Amino acid sequence: MDLTLFSQILTVFGLSVAVIYSCHKVRIPPIVGFLITGVLAGPYGLGLVSAVHEVEVMAEVGVVLLLFTIGLELSIGELVRLKKSVMLGGGGQVLFTIAAFGALAYGLGQSVSHSVFIGFLAALSSTAIVLKILQQRAEMDSVHGRISLSILIFQDLAVVPMMLVIPFLAGGMGGEGGSGLSFLWPTVKGIGMVGLVFFLARKVVPPLLHRIVQTRSRELFLISTLAMCLATAFLTSQVGLSLSLGAFLAGLIISESEYSLSALEGIMPFRDVFTSLFFISVGMLLDVNYLVNHLPPVIGATGAVLVLKALMVALAAFLLGFPVRPAVMVGLALCQVGEFSFVLAKVGLTHGLMDAEDYQLFLAASIMTMALTPPLIGLSPRVADWVRGLPFFSRMRKRPFEQEMDAACSGHACVADHLVIVGFGVGGKHLARAAKSFGIAYRVVEMNPDTVRTSAAAGEPIIYGDASQTAVLEYVGVPEARVLAVVVSDPVSVRGITDAARKMNPSLHIITRTRFLSEIEPLVELGASDVIPEEFETSVEIFTRVMMRYLVPRGDIERFTEEVRSEGYEMLRSTEVRGESFCTLNRQFPGMDVSALTVELGSILDGQTLLEADLRKTHGLTVVAVGREGEVMANPDGTLKLMAGDVAYVFGPHADIKAKAGLFTGRVRPWERTEPMPA
Repeated sequence: MDLTLFSQILTVFGLSVAVIYSCHKVRIPPIVGFLITGVLAGPYGLGLVSAVHEVEVMAEVGVVLLLFTIGLELSIGELVRLKKSVMLGGGGQVLFTIAAFGALAYGLGQSVSHSVFIGFLAALSSTAIVLKILQQRAEMDSVHGRISLSILIFQDLAVVPMMLVIPFLAGGMGGEGGSGLSFLWPTVKGIGMVGLVFFLARKVVPPLLHRIVQTRSRELFLISTLAMCLATAFLTSQVGLSLSLGAFLAGLIISESEYSLSALEGIMPFRDVFTSLFFISVGMLLDVNYLVNHLPPVIGATGAVLVLKALMVALAAFLLGFPVRPAVMVGLALCQVGEFSFVLAKVGLTHGLMDAEDYQLFLAASIMTMALTPPLIGLSPRVADWVRGLPFFSRMRKRPFEQEMDAACSGHACVADHLVIVGFGVGGKHLARAAKSFGIAYRVVEMNPDTVRTSAAAGEPIIYGDASQTAVLEYVGVPEARVLAVVVSDPVSVRGITDAARKMNPSLHIITRTRFLSEIEPLVELGASDVIPEEFETSVEIFTRVMMRYLVPRGDIERFTEEVRSEGYEMLRSTEVRGESFCTLNRQFPGMDVSALTVELGSILDGQTLLEADLRKTHGLTVVAVGREGEVMANPDGTLKLMAGDVAYVFGPHADIKAKAGLFTGRVRPWERTEPMPA
């Protein structure tokens, strides 16, 4: 039995453990550690691994699984909402980058075909690296995270026509008469593939997964989802599209079913392992000797790629209608060279568009840009704030669509003591709807121009802008507001908005949303009054439902929840709970419960005294208190008449309370019917 591949994979993972641990100690991102592992283990480093091709195959599986999980976390509806960012933002970025790098290469003496090819290589970004970092930073749902995802989707789509154009650039197919059809046929196949995805997502996959889930076999469900992922990826590769695009489409298909979260949970461990192999395989491509002997041109090429591409990506996002800050953050996130550029480079090498030395220069510069991506994304908020503060942008006139949205919002009168909502996603819309229902004046700030335009046309008091800017906060009346609710997903933006708002209005009550408990203290230090972590609210909902299944009285559950919130979430970190409650009755009287039941209009008990109802003798229930109009009457006597709207606190066996709950439920008597009885 040949264990060569097994031993080399063991070597790779063993070396990864040492390198990643060392990187963790000096605060270097794990992705850079994987690249270093690849350089050390590869044929140009220590030569520990010779089976580079086999590692690359497994690395491709990692990219496939990464795109599959991204598709699972999205949905077709969400993708449709991103269509403008995908087509206009992604298309603009690819065209701008090709034009900029093509012009630079042509100015340096390259031919037109070589210049266009260099533009192709520079236009693509690393889907695997960018999405991995954004997921780790919990920024996938932020404005710059959504723009980045949209542009990366278009780049994956653009790989296909680029692959088709390369032979034409090399002159290998210039004389064939069927060249027009060679472009048309892949386009038709691509459109057909998208249509097939929509059909499978709506009609085939949900009932199929339902049948699989009915078997209650976790193994069958996991294998089925993996098979769907790999089969769709293989099918797209057979029609000329990329494997990763097929995996993304497979994720979209399953995301439309109610089992998408279960699928995501099962795939995550496989994704993390195989994705790490991708970064290692990229590192293996780097010739260290070439890098050392040609350091100046490598540094020059790396700098040119990072700066020029960041400008082109930021320009595309800015022209799409987004503010300067997220545009700059997107530019810094996507300024590296992508993994699909390696595929294009190999094809170009085969067709004579680059020689071996150019190929090594490309590899060295590309890997350098990838290695610099994590720190660039980490620095992007500060760089974006600096760029936004430049005099050029502060003096720049508002764009036409900004003037249009200002005009749409100008009809809303100035208010005071109002609510300011930052972010108009699902949470922001629910909050605005609640404020409107209770007659609370509010203003909304949103950075998505399409959302602002449609919402303003619908009459919402919404403005377009970056809420971390003091001018925007002043415009929506933060100095006169009572409450500010920040419901955006970008942690850095949340901190900036909180800080600016607190300095502007010291008496303002600021409520922010965050993902993790660890982010509470920094926000409180910046001035947040209440910080609601999604992790905490999820845990509250879980323990509430668990306690309800054990028939713990709802009042006790609510009391416990309020105690948790009042103690700043510290109780969830401890298993000890101070104080006694009605729950002690469950220990002293097993099988007994205290329940709050509302006397509904038209119920049997509506209008009866406790003596007339005879609940204790006839039904085995004891009324220990009655709540009416905000007051609680403890130990009521038999003369108390129950009225609709009263809350009766009843003590008795679980089974009796459940069985007798109908006594409190309203019912329509035959003589009160407004419709004739059916014949």
